[in-house]
Amino acid sequence: MARQTFWKGYLKLSLVTASVSLTPATTESNKVRFHVLNRQTKNRVESRYVDSVTHKPVADRDQVKGYPRGEDDYVLLEDEEIEEVGLESTRTIDIDSFVPRGSIDWIWYDKPHFLAPEDKVGVEAFCVIREAMKANDVVGIARLVLYRRERAVLLEPQGKGIVLWTLRYGDEVREPSAEIDDKAEIDSKLLTLMKRLVKEETKDWSPTMVQDPIQKRLKSMIRGKQKSLKKAAPAKKPAPVKSTGNVINIMDALKMSLASGSGRKSR
Repeated sequence: MARQTFWKGYLKLSLVTASVSLTPATTESNKVRFHVLNRQTKNRVESRYVDSVTHKPVADRDQVKGYPRGEDDYVLLEDEEIEEVGLESTRTIDIDSFVPRGSIDWIWYDKPHFLAPEDKVGVEAFCVIREAMKANDVVGIARLVLYRRERAVLLEPQGKGIVLWTLRYGDEVREPSAEIDDKAEIDSKLLTLMKRLVKEETKDWSPTMVQDPIQKRLKSMIRGKQKSLKKAAPAKKPAPVKSTGNVINIMDALKMSLASGSGRKSR
């Protein structure tokens, strides 16, 4: 199935321009979604803004954004005023700088998108920009209006295309909550066993490793209800594992893990 393009514009580097399109690299279309219904009528329930004091519905024309500056005291901002401070949506990804590939920590990465040339005319320009970034082992930095917000974006060559990542804002990234003592001495025997355990448990990557079991169970439950049209009994939760109260050190735990792993393979 062809991916749905949700943005079209231009990729620009100095005087080189290519017509491009953006497609989200991830999707939630397969996620189970529910509507809230009136149990009696089976009609969908609508959500509306109501006044927190009078509890009366508030018409769209009377809704305004407010920034709190004190108790029951707000600075009011109109939608037009908020839009004026944003980046003009020019539909152009204008690369204004480059940074070494890998120099931006993973925590800044937000959402990935596939960037591709939109027509045959722009293919050459697109490929030149991509190959130039590859040759210099850099990624491009630009700004773009996406999802109704101005965002910093990172452009990274990947195979025959370019992946565009939206980046998190500076105030969205936290510092680590605790420092780790990297000077602590590690028992060489313990490290040897840990390396062995990691090696034995290493497998080839497969998307099945990250499947959502809850979604699978929900879909199965829904299919069952569709067939029987009867209320399914809630699934029983497994009994909690009782603690024996014994404390096992890391060395013993590793030995037990390796022993059990060997037993599985022999079987």
